[in-house]
Amino acid sequence: MDKQLAEMDYKGIFKYFSEISKIPRGSGNEEEISEYLVRFAKSHGLEYNKDLANNVIIIKEASPGYEYEPAIMLQGHMDMVCEKEKDSTHDFLKDGIKLLVDGDFLHADGTTLGADNGIALAYILALLSDETLKHPRIEAVITTDEEVGMNGAKALDLSALKAQYMINLDSEEEGYLLASCAGGLTGTCTLPLKRVSEEGKKIRISIGGLKGGHSGMDIVNNRTNANKLLARLLFDLREKVSFALLHMEGGNKDNVIPREAFAELVIEAEMYQQFSQKIDEIMQVYKKELRSSEPDLEYSLNDLGDGEYKVLHPVSFEKLLFLMIQIPYGVQVMSSDIEGLVESSLNLGIFRLEDEQAVICNSVRSSKSSYKKYISDRLKYLVNFLGGEYIVRSEYPAWEFNKESKLRDHLQRLYKEMYGKEMKVEAIHAGLECGLIAEKMPGIDIVSIGPDMSRVHTIEERLSISSTIRVYKFLERVIEEKIL
Repeated sequence: MDKQLAEMDYKGIFKYFSEISKIPRGSGNEEEISEYLVRFAKSHGLEYNKDLANNVIIIKEASPGYEYEPAIMLQGHMDMVCEKEKDSTHDFLKDGIKLLVDGDFLHADGTTLGADNGIALAYILALLSDETLKHPRIEAVITTDEEVGMNGAKALDLSALKAQYMINLDSEEEGYLLASCAGGLTGTCTLPLKRVSEEGKKIRISIGGLKGGHSGMDIVNNRTNANKLLARLLFDLREKVSFALLHMEGGNKDNVIPREAFAELVIEAEMYQQFSQKIDEIMQVYKKELRSSEPDLEYSLNDLGDGEYKVLHPVSFEKLLFLMIQIPYGVQVMSSDIEGLVESSLNLGIFRLEDEQAVICNSVRSSKSSYKKYISDRLKYLVNFLGGEYIVRSEYPAWEFNKESKLRDHLQRLYKEMYGKEMKVEAIHAGLECGLIAEKMPGIDIVSIGPDMSRVHTIEERLSISSTIRVYKFLERVIEEKIL
């Protein structure tokens, strides 16, 4: 562990976070981190279970005097979103995350940090390894594939657990107690395409420098979607110059607002200068339009050489462009119940133009299941109308607000005692695993908390070190104090 970070550590939180960060754990690549958790349980003599989905449950029985107190579940997920700088050679399948300390903040070297949700694992392991902590039965539930549709939580068998209370540790702002979250799904559109041969000059148009971010937490912040902006650029270009589309892609995760996208076009060789001029004119309009929300927007045009290429048939191109332009993006409805909360949204997170089809993945979120279905049905209607197909996957329910919560009251009282201010109760538009677990364990009382983080799911992800320690101390008190 970094010497500076070791000096700032408390109860082994950052020791465990450093160990976790050395292990590749992108969604779908969780076998190694799952085995790490099993080894931890074995080395501490704790009961554990690892299932076929690589979920891990670790049980620590109550300490003396707490045997008859209700069991409490601590819950988080082991996978992380893998994003990196454009020119980075980092391999998320085999390379660990390099941690850097900058004052009070912990971040990574050119990649996502993975504090979402590695800090939950660090908290849980530190608590489980603390032999001085007084506690009821602790049931630690650590899931897989949360970032790609909560598949681990869907596969969980919780029938042997006894918890009456659950603290989810997947929140990102200290002092806020989450009590509800949106449900969601991934809607994948596929559109069949035809290609024809065409001679000319191949060029690549790239756009980047956008802020990107989490498609739940940041969608309200007016972040520009690189896929949508590139489609708009092609839409505007088609009125000014002639070209054919060869390739186009952008985004790697449906729940991440894409920061970069590119298209490869074929044009007449002698039209290159005119084409370059038109792109400059259009992009200057975009830069002026987005100067406040996306000040770092950038673009480039590269000559990739003359030749014969298999481009999209004009009809296929028009259908694809129509689909990309017409697919809605961003906030669709704001909540009428909670001021400032997004009720429903969607994000065009992944676009890939393959040989014979286009693949478009949208992350749909809503706190109302009926409106989530409506957005999904709109996507289906649109792509079916154009001759394509639509598939729903990774659907998960909303976590509904519970008006009566002993656990929520318990946390609010202790927070006021410890820090002299009220703990704010909120709902969020991002998805948490709480809804799925509530379905499997009817009547369980759930809250979600976490330390201060920013820019999660991006290479600018930051974790406050002091906040991490404060929240951990709060967790210790929450567990040790008996719930009235």
